[in-house]
Amino acid sequence: MIRVARIITRLNIGGPAIQAAMLSDRLRDRGFETLLIHGRLAQGEGDMSYLLNHRQVQASYLPSLVRSVSPLADARAVAAILRHLKTFKPQIVHTHTAKAGTVGRAAAIAYNRSAVARARTVHTYHGHSLEGYFRYAGAFISIERLLARRTDRLIAISPRIAADLRDRYHIGRANQWSVVPLGFDLAPLVAIDGQARAEARRVLGLDPATPVVTIVGRLTAIKQHELFLRVAHEVHARQPSALFVIVGDGDRRIELEAMASRLGLREQARFLGWRQDLATVYGATDVCVLTSRNEGTPVAVIEALAAGVPVVSTDVGGVRDVVNDPALGDIAPDNDVNGLAAHVLTALSPAARTAERIAARRASVTARYGFDRLVSDLATLYHSLL
Repeated sequence: MIRVARIITRLNIGGPAIQAAMLSDRLRDRGFETLLIHGRLAQGEGDMSYLLNHRQVQASYLPSLVRSVSPLADARAVAAILRHLKTFKPQIVHTHTAKAGTVGRAAAIAYNRSAVARARTVHTYHGHSLEGYFRYAGAFISIERLLARRTDRLIAISPRIAADLRDRYHIGRANQWSVVPLGFDLAPLVAIDGQARAEARRVLGLDPATPVVTIVGRLTAIKQHELFLRVAHEVHARQPSALFVIVGDGDRRIELEAMASRLGLREQARFLGWRQDLATVYGATDVCVLTSRNEGTPVAVIEALAAGVPVVSTDVGGVRDVVNDPALGDIAPDNDVNGLAAHVLTALSPAARTAERIAARRASVTARYGFDRLVSDLATLYHSLL
């Protein structure tokens, strides 16, 4: 067995956590033994560690591995990861997300100084934090450039992210980069039919004829739910029967609930919190909206399309790599409230929900973002490094 130490900052709601947990499980059949090292959730974040309970994943939880910048905790995380590496003796160290990429690769560099056989290092950018998340981007760019020099392979989950990091920020050499799109188990979403949609509406207490506009994601600043609510206000003015469903939770929930009330959407905006029954959420949805100001590959968009649901999104990150055909949805500039609202109203029309368009959305994402493809891509990449 080839040993892989997979390190991720935390198993919060989102694509990176899903990918890390499922890869650790599914790569076993390809001859890889994985140790999944993960850190502590921030307050209010949805927890996806339940994914480990349904799979035979060897995992280690490090409370010192946290998303925020904390020199003392970060030093403890490096030391703890180094101890795990010395015990596990991996041939590959694969880090995911920004903080794990920093402390995990620092630990791998230290490990390789004393190891009998050097571990190959891989880092996946599931987006990047050089804009939007951090105020002092310059320092983080310098750190990423330094770490890239000691990394064997850099992975981006979309061509746009790879080009941005390589050509704009000058991180890594051209021959270090690979593009490996995300992969998901989309079968439960593809299976949604008319009967499942009716049942989803019943479970969520929604009228079968009510237009439902949904956003799925953490209630944090980067997701710009305030923009979603402004768009909802415009849509409601033109289609008063529409409901706006917010799936997710976070430190902005109280603020956003108050904003919905100020906009006259107290009855129309439904805050559902975190839900694990994604097939129910997307089954009850007519249009899925993304209002982020920074994205890698948007998981909610892929999930919605697999369910046959049209999407409307801001033009950020890797969105255009997913929504690459008008049949899939529409894109508008960030903060273009009227443009986004117009796209939502178009997506609510019967023309957007024909059987042909539903089938086209499903076929597009299952071919590009199925999980078997991801497992095969990474197994090939790992073998090439060894």
